[in-house]
Amino acid sequence: MIGRGQSFRRKRGQKWLQNVQEVQSLETGMHRPEIDVGGCLRRLREERNLTIRTLAEQSGLSINTLSLIENRKSSPSVSTLQQLAVALDIPITAFFETIEPKSNIAYIRVGNRPRVTFDHGIIEDLGAGSTIQAVEPFVVTLEPNAGSGPRDIVHTGYEFVYCLEGRVGYTVEGRTYLLEPGDSLLFEAHLPHRWQNLGAAPSRSILVLYPSDERDFPSERHFIGE
Repeated sequence: MIGRGQSFRRKRGQKWLQNVQEVQSLETGMHRPEIDVGGCLRRLREERNLTIRTLAEQSGLSINTLSLIENRKSSPSVSTLQQLAVALDIPITAFFETIEPKSNIAYIRVGNRPRVTFDHGIIEDLGAGSTIQAVEPFVVTLEPNAGSGPRDIVHTGYEFVYCLEGRVGYTVEGRTYLLEPGDSLLFEAHLPHRWQNLGAAPSRSILVLYPSDERDFPSERHFIGE
């Protein structure tokens, strides 16, 4: 059986950020390909010989919710997919399996970046389809005053953020750094940190996560609320 960390790294371009739901592009007229999350959920459930009722009991979700997702009548949130991943004992990446070949080069046009919404913004994957395992680059759009929450985030490796638009505050080990367009921050990710959009308009930043342990999942820790 493939370990959770190994599976996560192996499916680098299929991770949880790839279109949990189809979101309107920030760039007018752009369109992202839709991933069949419902079909993947049905297949994963049936491979484990689980009824919808059993999966509902194991995940804490209603039968109606699961039915709507499987029949493509509802787009699940990231937190819902996390509940299902735990119930099925799989990495959340399993919901986004594609037949697209992987490459050691990731060239992604602006209109083709896989993206997903989380509680307070949008995340765009800049490394989708790549076999490169060590680096996780994203564009993060935050709604006004949106933040990572009151709890500090800690993970392995390093973290780099470059502000494109707006004003983002990064608090690292108790000290807050104000990032405005053109400002950047690089730090060891084991230092307790959290972030917040400090402006009245959406902010956009480039975020690069560089975990040093394949069993670590900093992207989920950053964007999946408890």
